[in-house]
Amino acid sequence: MYGEDFVMEELVSRGIHPDIKTLLSYATSHENADGEYAAYQHVNRRKLFGSRKGESIIGCIGIECLDDGRCEIKHVAVMPDRRGEGVGRRMIDLILERYPFSSMVAETDLDAVLFYKKIGFEIESLGEKYPGVERFRCERVLEG
Repeated sequence: MYGEDFVMEELVSRGIHPDIKTLLSYATSHENADGEYAAYQHVNRRKLFGSRKGESIIGCIGIECLDDGRCEIKHVAVMPDRRGEGVGRRMIDLILERYPFSSMVAETDLDAVLFYKKIGFEIESLGEKYPGVERFRCERVLEG
């Protein structure tokens, strides 16, 4: 399904690629994208990966490696015209192939809960963390 031209690579450049900025803005906001990218550049525990299909950047995933062998997904985003093709799931699978995490966690809103549930995460409501916005904790315990 993904083909040999689906590649995921860690992003370590000084400047933010316009497509990565766009993707980060989907996962956070346009105003926060530069600050989040800077955190990936300066915090060793954070890693940002971009996914390419051919020459096009189609997705990104940002993680933070936690002290107890767990991983927190900070951001995951896919270009709108590539959504529904399994890109997000593939990025998570590739992270799990590279790192021996005992579990993955993410906090999200209602829009992304079904994505996480569909790929094996347990979902727990955190209630209304922000006025009018219910947040969810998603966790996938990994066998090791």
